[in-house]
Amino acid sequence: MHDVTDPNSWGPAIDEAVNTISRGGLVVLPTDTVYGIAADAFDAAAVAALLAAKGRGRQMPPPVLVPDARTLDGLATDVPDDARRLVEAFWPGGFTIILRSQPSLQWDLGETHGTVALRMPDHEAALALLRRTGPLAVSSANKSGQAAALEAGEARVQLGDAVACYLDGGPVTGGVASTIVDATGEHLRVVRQGAVSLEALREVAPVLGVGEQPPQEDAGATAGTTSDEETGAAG
Repeated sequence: MHDVTDPNSWGPAIDEAVNTISRGGLVVLPTDTVYGIAADAFDAAAVAALLAAKGRGRQMPPPVLVPDARTLDGLATDVPDDARRLVEAFWPGGFTIILRSQPSLQWDLGETHGTVALRMPDHEAALALLRRTGPLAVSSANKSGQAAALEAGEARVQLGDAVACYLDGGPVTGGVASTIVDATGEHLRVVRQGAVSLEALREVAPVLGVGEQPPQEDAGATAGTTSDEETGAAG
């Protein structure tokens, strides 16, 4: 367990986490929502180990955490203007956006159907690590079906030796998972309600709520595609 509560002394802990990621190992880290389990997003074996540690299959690929909004266009393509507005408003923070993945990227996050879920966390220790490693595949630090860890010790109880490095930033204050918006279809749509409310999203851009239908005039044009797009994005 490595203490990352103080930026003035967390250097060796961040170094150890960077080395672990570079070796294909897994790291537990604090974020602004819950503790996460991280792997190099471009190391397919490491991502597979992350899913195995959680007891999760490839049909539930992990999101990718990034250190800066400027990485958006390097990882995603065809980014809608409304999606950019939401990123500008809610990054860093508890907001995840699902976009079309850059087809040239050499990564295997699971059955993503050509999409990627991106988030910039609002936590200095997490960002310090991400600035060193680049994009990380990160899922909540818990066994699938169990409660997400709000402390490093809780994550260790659940994940044990499957994780090589635990970064302890103390109890996280968020406790609520990020809100996820799918921007791969004709309409932006919330697929998981979380830290950012639908009302706050709608102050920035038009967004459909969970299960909400698009306006009647174009419902017929989109009804045949929305379900497939949502399935692919959420998978």
